[in-house]
Amino acid sequence: MAFLPMTTAEVKSRGWDSVDFVYISGDAYVDHPSFGAAIITRVLEAKGFRVAVLSQPDWRSDRDFKRFGRPRLGFFISAGNIDSMVAHYTVAKRRRSDDAYTAGGRSGKRPDRAVTVYSNIVKRIYPDCPVIIGGLEASLRRFAHYDYWADKVMPSVLFDSNADIISYGMGELQTIEIAERLDRGLPLEALYDIRGICYKIPTKNYAPQSAVDLPSYERVCESKRDYAIAARKELEEADAVRGRKMIQRHGKYLLIQNPPMPPLNTEQLDWVYSLPYERYYPECYEELGGVPGIAEVEFSITHNRGCFGACNFCSLAFHQGRAVTVRSERSVLDEARSF
Repeated sequence: MAFLPMTTAEVKSRGWDSVDFVYISGDAYVDHPSFGAAIITRVLEAKGFRVAVLSQPDWRSDRDFKRFGRPRLGFFISAGNIDSMVAHYTVAKRRRSDDAYTAGGRSGKRPDRAVTVYSNIVKRIYPDCPVIIGGLEASLRRFAHYDYWADKVMPSVLFDSNADIISYGMGELQTIEIAERLDRGLPLEALYDIRGICYKIPTKNYAPQSAVDLPSYERVCESKRDYAIAARKELEEADAVRGRKMIQRHGKYLLIQNPPMPPLNTEQLDWVYSLPYERYYPECYEELGGVPGIAEVEFSITHNRGCFGACNFCSLAFHQGRAVTVRSERSVLDEARSF
């Protein structure tokens, strides 16, 4: 086992002359299955793709974003395990003094609204390179939404970030499908039928089809009633069995969300959690004080996903879905024995 490459020297040490994907994360790199970045990068690796990890790049310069050059197939971008605004601010909107997902617990190693900042930089440097955003920050901001920090309704993060696609929810299956289609040389438009993604098109190019029409971004900005209607429809369709395609107008563009990707079944979950995670952070973080976020999950085991509750204070059902799926007893015991 080995950590995925974080530097050009580590890329060359593997005998690679380039990488297929660069995964950008707002967190320090921790190769543990409690961290979404670790799962997605290991899944890509298991499918034969060359993946490099760009952890907490300096957004005030282009240098870090050019570290690996233009990847052959594209960028995957995440703010990290939690929304970057939650990582930075308390509920009283005061700046936090530490960050559990940064080496040494230091704050300020990622920008506010990290997905939007990272994606815009990548699109400016590599305008023709596919950019797929995902993780909690992008997934929960995929429609027009009320932003607590700005105290206003904001458009889908797809528009502010200039990304090509949002991979929403638990993204293993759509990530594999996206990667394999890009590897076959297909254009972005050929990815638009993949479940579990959002994309945008000019309204004039939209061919009417069976879909749930949400109140537009402009309407939900003006009317709390329309906002409530949109929010309810979004929750009603967050079901991989009966969920339908949804559309939401944003000015001259349409946001289109395909139905959710079915949740991983037991066999697929067992496979994901059997991948060769290092279950820790790279040694380079030791001199900085290590990554505090590993402490409470180092010996944790994920047994199930999903929640039928859909509680108002919790985002789990909207991100993971309401269907509860579980790993096999053997898979859980094998992971425990590996400790």
